[in-house]
Amino acid sequence: MSDVAELAARLVAVESINPDVVAGGSGETDIARFVAEWCDRAGLETTLSDAAPGRPNVVAAARGRGGGRTLMLNAHLDTVGVAGMTDPFTPRLDGGRFYGRGAYDMKGSLAACMFAAARAQRMALTGDVVLTAVADEEFASVGTEAVVAHTTADAAIVTEPTELQVAVAHRGFVHLEVEVHGRAAHGSRPHLGIDAIAKMGRVLVGIEELDRRLRATPTHRYVGSGSAHASLIEGGQEFSSYPARCVLQVERRTIPGETAELAEEELREIVARAGDSDPDFSAEVRAPISREPFEVAEDAEIVQVVRRQADPEIAGVSFWADSALLAAAGIPTVLFGPLGEGAHAEVEWVDVASLERCVEIYAAVAAELCA
Repeated sequence: MSDVAELAARLVAVESINPDVVAGGSGETDIARFVAEWCDRAGLETTLSDAAPGRPNVVAAARGRGGGRTLMLNAHLDTVGVAGMTDPFTPRLDGGRFYGRGAYDMKGSLAACMFAAARAQRMALTGDVVLTAVADEEFASVGTEAVVAHTTADAAIVTEPTELQVAVAHRGFVHLEVEVHGRAAHGSRPHLGIDAIAKMGRVLVGIEELDRRLRATPTHRYVGSGSAHASLIEGGQEFSSYPARCVLQVERRTIPGETAELAEEELREIVARAGDSDPDFSAEVRAPISREPFEVAEDAEIVQVVRRQADPEIAGVSFWADSALLAAAGIPTVLFGPLGEGAHAEVEWVDVASLERCVEIYAAVAAELCA
């Protein structure tokens, strides 16, 4: 097993399930300590600090001689859950593929970043290479939010898996909620009750129509179209009663140029139409969480440097990533990471040769950008 695969295996063996994604998950404390100790032994200037209580980040810097530019390599420490997986924390190498929870998303990339930062430490660059190993990307990204509050850079690579393509765009998302109000009554007294669940049906039909309309007209070169779907629904109190309340959670994926305000207004229009000519219809819409989509110009320097070193295709990715937060903080950012499959799935693997390639590319980008 190569050095980077061996390090990835050690990272996968440390359970770091995000506790806000799966109740009882251990979070990032143990893996952050492991990463910090490894980076410290590699001679990097290493800081371990909480982004939120019990949710640590690691920032490890290969300091240059001074006066040069700073490159940030960003990877997250947390994973999603392991339901349905077999031995998720027992790393396994088979035919050049390395298996385990987080191997692809994204402890393999984290290992590549750690080796690249350690190599930069030996290069005697003018500028700095800073590894930000962050908490909570799988839920609210408090880790990268804390990073941008205290750390800056001239360019950044978010090392999410991109199949060795340079990704210049990704979707955002808006978490929306609709609460329909009914009136509780005994099931034998329909003249007194208002069925909140039944009235939500018209909202569900409207969401399905919105999704069909969005996906019928893709407008972005790399990420296509936005989308909308019903994620979770709850309502009612018991079998023999009219439900007084029904709550629906909706996910709206957005493309560059679409805003959270647009998504919220779309849903408000659906709810308004659902209540047309129905005096008993009452509902409210909330938008508790949103993340903006991401796009970087193809002629941006960080894009061109990565392309020179890796000769990759330009692409977009469907998922949201912390790149949007870095870009919003004014750091020119691109995504570039390894090959693999199975993010959030029951079988997850990363291609070891692509991890080794990523180490070389990250180090080469650092040598060009920070020399």
